[in-house]
Amino acid sequence: MRSLYHFLLSFLGALIYRFPSRKIRVIGITGTNGKTTSVHILSELLRGAGYSVASTSSVRFEINGTEKINALKMTMPGRFVIQKFLREAVKKGCRYAVIEVSSEGVKQHRHRFICFHTAVITNLSPEHIESHGGFENYKKAKGEFFRAVKERHVVNLDDEYADYFLSFSAKEKVGYSTKDSSAFLFAENVKSGKEGVSFGEYFLPLKGEFNAYNALAALSVALLEGVSVESARSTLFNMTTVPGRMEEVAPRVFIDYAVTPDALEFVYDTLRRDFDPEEMICVLGACGGGRDKWKRPLLGKIAKDKCDKVIVTNEDPYDENEESIINEVAPQGAWKITDRKEAIEKGVEMAKEKDLVIITGKGSEVWMCVAGEKKIPWSDRDIAREAFDKKHY
Repeated sequence: MRSLYHFLLSFLGALIYRFPSRKIRVIGITGTNGKTTSVHILSELLRGAGYSVASTSSVRFEINGTEKINALKMTMPGRFVIQKFLREAVKKGCRYAVIEVSSEGVKQHRHRFICFHTAVITNLSPEHIESHGGFENYKKAKGEFFRAVKERHVVNLDDEYADYFLSFSAKEKVGYSTKDSSAFLFAENVKSGKEGVSFGEYFLPLKGEFNAYNALAALSVALLEGVSVESARSTLFNMTTVPGRMEEVAPRVFIDYAVTPDALEFVYDTLRRDFDPEEMICVLGACGGGRDKWKRPLLGKIAKDKCDKVIVTNEDPYDENEESIINEVAPQGAWKITDRKEAIEKGVEMAKEKDLVIITGKGSEVWMCVAGEKKIPWSDRDIAREAFDKKHY
């Protein structure tokens, strides 16, 4: 019954805004990690080729270069919001709309009555397990999005679940890979360093080998849409940092959204390898409200294994007991600091010149969700910068 309710809301939203997706080419990007960055890269590639572009992600809404922060604490907006956004994009003359598609959005039929031309999958690993009632249901939600898109599918061939996504029918299916030379887009010699990541003839000034995959996902679509290699190469070379994704907010102080075990491990490994710090100081937490409790001790174990000093703190506690969440995450020997501001300040203050601080879990989010359904203004970026400036004043 609730599913029907969401379905009807989706239809009503499309009806009110006169089915705007019929007049714009819509590309949806889904996956566990890398969706936001892939949306950002693809939008820039299309814009760099001279197209008018609109995009939605967990970070922002953008139409023709005009941006608005996504303060909804929602990766994929509700039906009326997203249909209104598409109508505005059409009104402003956009040729493309690039949309970050979440499993929760698919579960609530937010993708319905949007004429997606292309579906992209970045990768798949356990996430939102409690919400979906198990990993298989989470995977099926991603699959339902692919089932709904009939024109083109773009798949990460190196992902464990590539065959699952390739099993859905579409007029065109392509894959990207760093291992399979027969892929539509094959990247050789992936190298990561302090300045960014390079692969084949491309260089991207975003840190981490995993960003090669995000770039390949976006590049695959862009090249299929007629963007030239020369244009794509130039756009990637001049790419700006994605807010809250491996963002260096002060010298050797980073913030990142990483909320899954895979993402956290990628971030830690990248920073350790590329910056070779004497000590890596890691500030992290886990979301409350009963969300994905299974991963809390795993996040703590990864931090213990990969970091020299670990500070566990609040993230978004919602109505759950803050200290209980921290205790479930914290490995032996970690500092436990409930106040996230104090925890970030502690991490920055204890860092020596050749150390590195990485603060994960919120990235560029502008709210912290606390008890009583309240949201308080928040910025890991500002707190970390202020702590650094105070230390070096």
